[in-house]
Amino acid sequence: MTRKQKNVLTRIILSTILISVAILLPTQGMWRFVTFVIPYVVIGYDILIKAIKGILRGQPFDENFLMAIATVGAMILGEYVEGVAVMLFYQIGELFQSCAVGKSRKNISELMDISPDYANIETENGNIIEVDPYEVDIGSVIVVKVGEKVPIDGVIIEGSTTLDTSALTGESLPREAFVGSEIISGCINKNRVIKVRTTKKFEDSTVSKILDLIENAGTKKSRPENFISKFAKYYTPLVCIGALTLAIIPPIVSSVLLENANWGIWVYRALTFLVISCPCALVISIPLSFFSGIGGASNEGILIKGSNYLEVLSKIRCVVFDKTGTLTNGAFKVSAVCDNTIEKEKLIEYAALAEMYSIHPISKSIKEACSKPLDASRVSDIEEISGFGVSAKIDGNSVAVGNSKLMKSLFIENYTEEKQGTVVYVAINGNFVGKIIISDELKLTSKEAIKDLKSIGIKKTVMLTGDVDAVARDVSSALEMDEVYSELLPADKVQMVENLIKSFPANEKLAFVGDGINDAPVLARADIGIAMGAFGSDSAIEAADVVLMDDDPMKLVKAIKIARKCLRVVYQNIYFAIGVKLICLLLGALGIANMWFAIFADVGVMVIAVLNAVRVLNVKKL
Repeated sequence: MTRKQKNVLTRIILSTILISVAILLPTQGMWRFVTFVIPYVVIGYDILIKAIKGILRGQPFDENFLMAIATVGAMILGEYVEGVAVMLFYQIGELFQSCAVGKSRKNISELMDISPDYANIETENGNIIEVDPYEVDIGSVIVVKVGEKVPIDGVIIEGSTTLDTSALTGESLPREAFVGSEIISGCINKNRVIKVRTTKKFEDSTVSKILDLIENAGTKKSRPENFISKFAKYYTPLVCIGALTLAIIPPIVSSVLLENANWGIWVYRALTFLVISCPCALVISIPLSFFSGIGGASNEGILIKGSNYLEVLSKIRCVVFDKTGTLTNGAFKVSAVCDNTIEKEKLIEYAALAEMYSIHPISKSIKEACSKPLDASRVSDIEEISGFGVSAKIDGNSVAVGNSKLMKSLFIENYTEEKQGTVVYVAINGNFVGKIIISDELKLTSKEAIKDLKSIGIKKTVMLTGDVDAVARDVSSALEMDEVYSELLPADKVQMVENLIKSFPANEKLAFVGDGINDAPVLARADIGIAMGAFGSDSAIEAADVVLMDDDPMKLVKAIKIARKCLRVVYQNIYFAIGVKLICLLLGALGIANMWFAIFADVGVMVIAVLNAVRVLNVKKL
């Protein structure tokens, strides 16, 4: 418990004791009033202060105002027990709500702990100094000791270790890392000291982007949250007017017709009406439900940028996937070099030099296959042609490296177009010199993810890829996808997604899942964009609405289940709270419901709604 929560709990206990004493004491008149005022002030002074401040600011219509008017009125009417009890149970409900929010916030704060306080830089004389992560440049060598967080994204250049990535991905199993492994900030080094060459600045690293996503998530509200905000804005003044009408009109009518006003009875009913009308259950439980959904998802390595995206996730009926790095590992390897008119080593070297600045997985595989060091001084005029490949000047020669569409666009002849596998064609000075066959593997969970998506009601699964048709169809067939479209440029993917969106009703949404730079436009165009976050491109993560931190397609299934559970709970709370309130308000106006009934209608409903909202945190078994 926080200090504030402990303070409230102490006041609740003290007030309970004082109320019990006041009830047992045989006091009358003023002394009885005093014995109940003491516990009332102990438990309710902060509510009274907030109500007065609201009135002074010109914004009186909130739950504090309703509680203050209702309980003070009850005390004036001599209903001391009811007046103090309403305030006591209201504070109990508030404490319970505070603890529930605290539990949800704990999930977020645990994730926030991934932010490193410092980075270790090794000086020329071998000493290690601690510096602010913001001061570390790209290409710097940092030292990560055992038990420390990796402060900045990079590549291990010395040592091997085991990394705890649970705070980022929700995955409890440690991951092995060794020289050449890419590691992301926020992981914890478990075994041995390692040296890492940074590949990003701290502000562009994974941990910074995660924290930024979390901090801004609360600014993007869902329709139910916006509805509740507007509802409370108009609802509270209306019920105050209703209570005032109930306190004044019936007694006046009664005094005219029956010559018996019964002011006390109608004022008591009006005060009961106010207690019942307090909108706490809705105002608290709805945002708490979404906050719990985002918090529970973050613990599973699913970052949702706002509660509005939870709402869209719950309505997904079509999922469109990129292939490479999304459904496949993206860990390409050169499996063959053929049809070459120059030496194999020289062919790979020229291709690697042309691709030396590209971060595409295929480019990486070619560079890894090259046994010679890459000398940047030999390369100039590099141009990346999206969807085609790259061109460059190498040793004064014009080199083109890419797919068959690049060869055709450059009018390269005398090459045999490969129908199987991922193929990179190489041309030098306008002449075809050979091709490199690249292979990739499906992720272990891809097939299971597609199967589970269909089992939870996803109507259509589609794969869009720039890869050749034969490879695309092989992957699609293995995963049992509903549709596949191949050899697409980024603009083609956007057009395909737009066509698919038009084919579904407005209340059924489409999600696109991708990881590359070329996926950013379609991620932004889809109803909801979902990026692979572990090694996805910065632009894809920036454009996406949801980020899967461990690149596991199965997390998409869990994200949808969390969203559906969250929205289910939200609407349960809305229908339950409004339904009970309306029934109780009617009973209160008719005099059937008293203050004790009102306590249930306010605090009881709030506690039940908050308990229901906290259920969203439990996502492990989804």
